[in-house]
Amino acid sequence: MPISDRARELTVAAAEAASDKLAEDILAFDVSDQLFITDSFLLCSAPNDRQVKAIVDAVEERLRALGAKPARREGEREGRWVLLDYLDVIVHVQHAEQRVYYALERIWKDCPTVALPEEVRRGRSGHESGAARGAEGAAS
Repeated sequence: MPISDRARELTVAAAEAASDKLAEDILAFDVSDQLFITDSFLLCSAPNDRQVKAIVDAVEERLRALGAKPARREGEREGRWVLLDYLDVIVHVQHAEQRVYYALERIWKDCPTVALPEEVRRGRSGHESGAARGAEGAAS
């Protein structure tokens, strides 16, 4: 079963909020055919703990405006990898070191990506992220 419209809406909104706070390597996967617990995963990273927290705060604020509250939140105290579970979408905000080490995009590379707005994919550098290019190539 493909990703629901609500999950797509929340995923895009979360990606835009993360991008506004300069998140890096923003990538979303449609995991609806693989998992029964959620429709999509949104992955993004930041170079330091403070920025991870700022991204998390921005995502929560944007999704709250859409009437969504996280059912579960993990890792906030450490600030290295924060997971926000909105049931329809699970947002992973990782410190850049954790992103490289755990490489979640490799685990989900066989799942289709969720289309994100170009300004989110391009990020602040104006170039598509390496993680996004690699995952799209794998999903194609």
